[in-house]
Amino acid sequence: MVDLAFSTNAYTRYSLSDAIRHIADHGYAGVELLGDEPHAYFPEFSDADRTDLRDELDETELAVSNINANTATGYYDDAPPSSFFEPSIIRADTDARQWRIDYTKRAVDLADAVDAPAVCLATGRPLPGTPPEEAREYLHESLHEILDYAEPRGVDVGIEFEPELLIENTDETLALIDDLDRDGLGVNLDLGHAAVYGEDPTESIRRSAGAITGIHLEDIVGGRRGKHYHRIPGEGDLDFRAIFDALDDIGYDGFATLELYTHPDDPDRAAREASAELAAYV
Repeated sequence: MVDLAFSTNAYTRYSLSDAIRHIADHGYAGVELLGDEPHAYFPEFSDADRTDLRDELDETELAVSNINANTATGYYDDAPPSSFFEPSIIRADTDARQWRIDYTKRAVDLADAVDAPAVCLATGRPLPGTPPEEAREYLHESLHEILDYAEPRGVDVGIEFEPELLIENTDETLALIDDLDRDGLGVNLDLGHAAVYGEDPTESIRRSAGAITGIHLEDIVGGRRGKHYHRIPGEGDLDFRAIFDALDDIGYDGFATLELYTHPDDPDRAAREASAELAAYV
């Protein structure tokens, strides 16, 4: 059976504690923690913050579905409003790449501390001067180092593909998993990303059976002809009945996490309406 979780990345105008309480109030079974400002930017996330977090989770009885380590806007003194994947694990600059590797290890530490099954990680885009084949070498090296750290701690690493990144679709993600041949590597399957790329989300689910570390849900308008903009389920074109049937077909029994960071003005409405729309399927 699939349980619903909600990501704190919709609640970036709230403290982490307040975000968790609001998500619990909407009846979700789990919460995804944003591993970035303003919630858990690891260079500034103290032992006291971690203790407060565990207390909040105990009080609300929420499980942690995932640590979302895709972005690191806290790295920048003046980051623009869009999400950042930089510095990425495919950067040619050794220091910048190592910073992201170490940052991801801190995400693993948090996952271990709050009993989250996985962290998710995006690959980033190949920058000018770094051809894709060179970026893939950096990707493999980085992931091996991260997995060497995560696997003994029982934390999986889910690659989250996205159009225009180095790893941007189901085929490339599954090929990466095969190439590295590591027990702790899987896919954090964002079904809206699959749809925007032009894939059938239900086929992405079926092809990824056995490799899914987590699911991200949002609605999308127009599929490949549309834009990558996360909408509340029911406001787009995704067939959620078919999606949940496919998850049942492969025996997936983890969390499906609503990722609605596009609704910072009224995250409570997004959480409430998403839960109501998907209630019939879980």
